[in-house]
Amino acid sequence: MTNDIQPFKTLLFGFAFSPTLEANVLETSRIAHFFNAKLILLHVGEKTPEKQSKIDAILEKTLYKDFPIEIKWMEGKPVATILLACKKFNVDLLVLGALQHENIYQFYVGSIARKLTRKVNCSVLLLVRPSAERVPCKHVVVNGLDAPETPVAITDAFYAAYALGSQQITVVEEILQREIHVTVEDDKSLKKANIMKERLKEREESRVRKIIAQLPEKLVKNIKVKTQSIFGKRGYSIGHYAEVVRADLLVMNAPSKTGLLDRIFTHDIEYILSDLPTDLLIIRK
Repeated sequence: MTNDIQPFKTLLFGFAFSPTLEANVLETSRIAHFFNAKLILLHVGEKTPEKQSKIDAILEKTLYKDFPIEIKWMEGKPVATILLACKKFNVDLLVLGALQHENIYQFYVGSIARKLTRKVNCSVLLLVRPSAERVPCKHVVVNGLDAPETPVAITDAFYAAYALGSQQITVVEEILQREIHVTVEDDKSLKKANIMKERLKEREESRVRKIIAQLPEKLVKNIKVKTQSIFGKRGYSIGHYAEVVRADLLVMNAPSKTGLLDRIFTHDIEYILSDLPTDLLIIRK
C-alpha cells in the first residue's frame, strides 16, 4: 500500500480501565495491523504499577507484533487532553469505544466521545462491539452525500474495505423528499413523482460512479460495489439502512465545525450517534 492512499498512519486509542478494555485494545491492535499504522494507547489519568501491569498483560495477548505500539500517560480533563494528544502526536484516526445503552439492542455515544467527535481535528472510529477474537468485516456502507468532503469519505471507505478484506461496499445516496417538488394528489401526480424520483436517483448514481471511477484500481478490483439511493431524512436513513443490511462498518463525513445553527438543529450525524447501528468511521480531513 503506497503512502498516497494510506489515510491512517497513526492511530490513537483513548482507553479507560473498563470491563471492555481488553476487547477494545485487541480490536484496535488488529485494525492498526491491517492499516499498517502506528498505534498509540493513551490513558488520561495517573500512571500506577497496577495499571501498567494490566495494560502490559493485555498487549501480550495481541496477535500481531509487526507494528509499533506506544503507551502514553497524561493527566488532565479527558476531552482537552485527548484533543491535545491528537495534535501533538499527529494522529490520523482516533479510536473510541462506544457505550452500550440499557437496551441491549441500542447503543449511544457518551458525552466525552460526542465532544471529541465534534472537536477533534482527525477522523474518528467508534467501536460498538469490540471483540477479543476477530469478526471479519464483510460489508462496508458509506454515505454518497452530495458534499465537497464526500470523495474523501468514499476513498477512505474503499481503503478500509481493502485493508480489512471486505467483500462488499455500498455507497448510499440520501435524497431529501423535498427535492421531488411534486405533491401527490392523484394517479397523475404519483406518476410524475415517480419519474422525478428516477431522475434524481440516476443523477446521484452518476455522480457517485464518477467518484469511484477515479479511485486507484487496487481499491476496487476485488470488491463488489453497489450504489443505493434512499429518500428520507439524512443521517437517520443511512443509519437505518446500515442496520437492515447488517453492515459491519458505516463510514460518514464529519459534521462541519459547529456554529449557532448546528447547536439549534439536529445535525445529520447526530441521528447515527444516538443509536449506532454498527462500528462508525467518521472521516475528517
